Amino acid sequence: VDGNGRAARALFYWSLLAQGYWLFEYVSISRILREAPAQYGESYLHSETDENDITYFIIYQLEVITRAINDLEKYLQRKMEQIRVVQKILKDSPDLNHRQIALLSHAIRHPGAEYSIRSHQVSHNIAYATARADLFQLADNDLLIRRRLGKRGLTFVSPSTLEARLRKLGRKK
Repeated sequence: VDGNGRAARALFYWSLLAQGYWLFEYVSISRILREAPAQYGESYLHSETDENDITYFIIYQLEVITRAINDLEKYLQRKMEQIRVVQKILKDSPDLNHRQIALLSHAIRHPGAEYSIRSHQVSHNIAYATARADLFQLADNDLLIRRRLGKRGLTFVSPSTLEARLRKLGRKK
């Protein structure tokens, strides 16, 4: 009974994506509809009581889409500001080299990402000892989480709280 709305939204998204409106992959109208279910139902009722004129429903849906796009824009602005602040902290940190800054720039955008000494070595074309020192320094400064894999393997994980940890590092300087 309740699946018609979800199916209609799935078709709506499919249609937009198929026509090249790729940004709608990141737009959520379901959340907005859940926040005000009475208004959603009201848009149906107006249509049913006015000789099935769906103008009310279309206007409401366009308002929902506009709000969803505005919410996405606000989210992207917040994220861009966060990245700008973090990039400034990284750039102004004298204790970090360019390889560590590159790794942290990636890590801030990918919480939970895992890095190994070997992957760092290969991505920057550096010696094993240099890669190891870079990663150990980041772990010692609480910017990466060091984990042991098996008997001899190590991995370094980007924490979900990396931004806060970087801000804390920035306040220390």
